[in-house]
Amino acid sequence: MSQSELVILEKKLRDAQLRPTKQRLALAQLLYSRGNRHITAERLHSEAMDAGVSISLATIYNNLHQFTSAGLLREVVVDSSRSYFDTNITPHHHFFHEETGTLEDIEKSDLKVDNIPPLPQGMEISSVDVIVRVNSVRN
Repeated sequence: MSQSELVILEKKLRDAQLRPTKQRLALAQLLYSRGNRHITAERLHSEAMDAGVSISLATIYNNLHQFTSAGLLREVVVDSSRSYFDTNITPHHHFFHEETGTLEDIEKSDLKVDNIPPLPQGMEISSVDVIVRVNSVRN
């Protein structure tokens, strides 16, 4: 990681009120060095191990949830046993490719959500997340 990349990542973490520890900086580098991406904790753990970063899977999960709480990531839950962490935190939706287990962004402007039922008393919409599950066409 270059010195300028390190400075940028340190600032990003500090601005989010997270202490830029060595492990957090290494994870941030893995998360943000490839542009917008969707990653599982297990995949990030594998990438960390391949990069020589000694870190437990539990620490990966803790940091991903801290990054999410700080607004640096968005968690996308596709089912009760599978979550992805999205580096694109702007409002958008997803295609979930069931055969490959990958997510693909759908621009917010490309999907219109209509007919939302009346909200419970005293509630307001904080966000709407749509996951469109897709499979290959079978002939």
